[in-house]
Amino acid sequence: MSDLHLDGRPLSVAPGTTVAAALALVSDGSARTSVSGQRRAPLCGMGICQECRVTIDGVRRLACQTLCRDGMQVETRP
Repeated sequence: MSDLHLDGRPLSVAPGTTVAAALALVSDGSARTSVSGQRRAPLCGMGICQECRVTIDGVRRLACQTLCRDGMQVETRP
């Protein structure tokens, strides 16, 4: 199991789980908030749409292309 924090909440997921899948497990699946204030979720699942951008350990990354790992800090809100 990988233990991480998602928006400050602890979460354990199976090895090989993407951050996008972890978002779907514990929330509405939203990865970010658009400039108009709407919550956005992963769409394509392969990194093309850029809708799954999150902050992981202080760096903006694509949730659908990033595997969860122990100690990871994921933030979906600015």
